Amino acid sequence: MKELNVVDRKETTQRRPDWLRVKLPSGEKFKEVSDTIQKHSLNTVCSEARCPNMGECWGNGTATFMILGDVCTRSCSFCAVKTGRPIQGLDWDEPRRVTDAASKMNLKHVVLTSVNRDERKDGGAPIFAECHRMLREEIEGVTIESLIPDFRGVWEALQIVIDTPPDVLSHNLETVPRLYREVRPQAKYERSLELLQRCKDQGLRTKTGIMVGLGEKPDEVAKLMQDCVDHDVDVLTIGQYMQPTKMHHPVEEWVHPDQFAEYKKIGEELGLEHVESGPLVRSSYHAERHV
Repeated sequence: MKELNVVDRKETTQRRPDWLRVKLPSGEKFKEVSDTIQKHSLNTVCSEARCPNMGECWGNGTATFMILGDVCTRSCSFCAVKTGRPIQGLDWDEPRRVTDAASKMNLKHVVLTSVNRDERKDGGAPIFAECHRMLREEIEGVTIESLIPDFRGVWEALQIVIDTPPDVLSHNLETVPRLYREVRPQAKYERSLELLQRCKDQGLRTKTGIMVGLGEKPDEVAKLMQDCVDHDVDVLTIGQYMQPTKMHHPVEEWVHPDQFAEYKKIGEELGLEHVESGPLVRSSYHAERHV
């Protein structure tokens, strides 16, 4: 593996650097998207995960729908989504509401994500499949990206999604394997890589994403990118981790934009088709470009 041209690291401070400053959400289109989501009793990862790009995306009429409710069975230290035990059962009206909202928003590319539903053997996979089916039935020419959980390695659940596939199958590695125990304790790095490979082996376009600034080293990021190449991943997103609250994992470093540019260069030289890398990049940022 080639040696990294490591950019000097910026000393961590409580204050975000200038390159992470974003405009407050506003505008007619933002209000229209917000009203549509509320009217349909839907959740978005934009608001639940406190995404810094919400103003930009909603202002452009796009949003990422978060299905399977708003309570996650996992306790990842980076995530702002509520943790607990979800209400029993699945909301079978959710796919209809997602489809209706997407139609009213005139979306041609729909991004879905979800909480983890580890209390269920199927992990909620049937709701993903039904969303895919209904969206294609109701919106002509729609393309879909689904960011799915690992289903605890229950591959029968994964197969439910694959059998009614999205155009892009996304599953995030989130961070380098060394940090899993403190950042993503209920997940397994190798299991996530296997999921991505299983999807690629059945012909799906695959995508994953990570955050930096959690304490990883540049050579660990490069090794992760090589693992993605070895498992035939098509698209990788890399963005700055930003602590949602003081109760969450601290920011260890504000990664400089030059380092993000370096990561993009290295990843694409290693063989990744596309690396979306920048401080404000999130999994669904510019998702329509990844189809």
